[in-house]
Amino acid sequence: MKNALALTLLLATASPLAAHPHIFIDTGVRLTFDDSGVLKTVEMTWVYDPLYSLLVTEDMGLDPDFDGALTAAETDRLTGFDMQWVEGFNGDLEIRQGAALLRLSGPQQYTARLDEGRVATTHVRQVLGASAGEPLSVKPYDPTYYTAYDVTLPVEIAGIDNCRKRIEMPDLTSGLQAVRAQLEALDPEIDPADVGFEDIGAQLATTVIVSCAAS
Repeated sequence: MKNALALTLLLATASPLAAHPHIFIDTGVRLTFDDSGVLKTVEMTWVYDPLYSLLVTEDMGLDPDFDGALTAAETDRLTGFDMQWVEGFNGDLEIRQGAALLRLSGPQQYTARLDEGRVATTHVRQVLGASAGEPLSVKPYDPTYYTAYDVTLPVEIAGIDNCRKRIEMPDLTSGLQAVRAQLEALDPEIDPADVGFEDIGAQLATTVIVSCAAS
């Protein structure tokens, strides 16, 4: 849904946007553990880039006076605009524990607001199948690299005190930098996988690593 809306909006503009990625999202993560140290929920914060935010609000007829503030009714209309996920969409998020890919529920408790011209949304997902003790990797990314997620917002841990976190940036070797340059010049209607860039979003993604000591 999100990519389809973005493509419609972007193709309707006359700006030079024929590149990957098209949407830039500042990302925050809040991980909540239970008393035994098992990850139970993840809350994601997405703050969209100013251009995409403008396109969304204009397409939805929000903030017609351009004062940067939404009424309560407009906020209600905006809330959930990016939460209508098609079947099989993983929410552009993978959480792994060891070799296991943890199961995540669909989005819940979602919110939206307009903050200084940028659309900001949050949503909560239940985490299924986690266990205590083993490190977790949290990777927000779009496999097609249509959307770029940058973990620039806080990474928070709740419910437990004995966890450490670190951010792993992608290893941008010269070869990967060259690939990224090719992606930036790629026609917007072409899926990178169709020209040999399989799962390129994962290679360019930031990963949050969380390790919790045994309680």
